[in-house]
Parts: sequence; structure tokens; C-alpha cells
Amino acid sequence: MDNWIALVKANMKDRKVTQGELAERLGMSQGGVGHWLNKRRVPSLADMNRVLAELGLGDLEVALEIRERAATEAALERRYNPYFRYPVSDWKQACELREERAAYGTSRYELTDYHAQGKAFWLPVTSDAMTAPTGLSIGAGMMILVDPAIEPEPGKLVVAQWAGSPQATFRQLQEESGQRYLVPLNPTYPKALLTEDCRILGVVVQATAKF
Repeated sequence: MDNWIALVKANMKDRKVTQGELAERLGMSQGGVGHWLNKRRVPSLADMNRVLAELGLGDLEVALEIRERAATEAALERRYNPYFRYPVSDWKQACELREERAAYGTSRYELTDYHAQGKAFWLPVTSDAMTAPTGLSIGAGMMILVDPAIEPEPGKLVVAQWAGSPQATFRQLQEESGQRYLVPLNPTYPKALLTEDCRILGVVVQATAKF
């Protein structure tokens, strides 16, 4: 609840939206909104998500989690946790999404607690180029979350597109002797020099696997 209130208040301030304006958008009284933001009343999940939508945070959803406390405590603790909802793309669409199109054009979304700085999207890993024999390894079948607003720095995992290529590629950005390379984690694949003919579409910020 505290996280939701902090998020709402911060966005109201950034967007210069008053409690009265927000209440009008929601079709309720200013006092009712004030009760929520001052923790005098707890809004329903539907109302919490409706507030976020009115503030332009349509990618954010609030979900209710029930977790069991330590074995010595019999009660259950309820927490409201924000989850972000990002579209699932494919390797060809990823290049199109980077062109600042108005809509993603997809009906599939995945949830995460990561709050993206840009228009993030998920991609399914389809090859073993980033499957390493030891250490960090991201295999086929996993999902990666790409944030276009993160600064690509050496050591980051990135999604990039070569000029003339219809689809994107997934590699680690590395720097050697002043030159930057796109390097696979699988040593059987070759690394490639990062040139002006290649644009980085975004930085990979999460990788998940489903069983």
C-alpha cells in the first residue's frame, strides 16, 4: 500500500495533477481520493489499478500476494506489490518496435516487478549463442526483458541490429583495447566488432525461465 501511495503521489507531482483533478477523472469526491492517499481507507485492487491508468501508468498493475510468515507465526501477511506489464515481441518485431511506433501490436504480455525507464519488451531466446559452459548463461527457451532507455555499457547484455539484417541479435557488449565488440557467451560462436553499421536496440535487464 505504501509503495502504491508513493508511486501515485510522485506521478501526480510530475504530471501536475491535483487531488481534485484526479478525483474528477475517477468520478468520485476529492475527499475519497484523499482518504486513500492518507491511508485512512484502503482502496480495492480494481480502484488502485484504475488510479494508475488515469495517471498514464497503464503498464503497471497491482497484484495481491499472500505469503506465509515464519513458522512461529500462524497469521498470513497480505502485501500489495506493483507489477509491470510489457509486451512479448519476436526478433523481427524488435527492430520495428525501435522505430517508435504508436502501438506494439501484440496481445501477449508478461508481468515483472522491473520498472522500465523506456518502452521495454520481452523477447524469447531462440538460440544457444548465449549459453555458456560456466558462469552467466541464458539458454534457448528463456525470456529476456529489454529496456531501450538503459545506457549500453561494456559488460551489459544487449540486443542489437546490423544494417541490412531483418532481425535483431543478442550478445554481450565488451571492450578491448578501445574497441567495442558484441560477444556471445557460447565460445563456439564468433564475436563481432561493433561498428557504425550496428545499432543497439536496448539493454537486457532481466532473464526468466518457465517450467
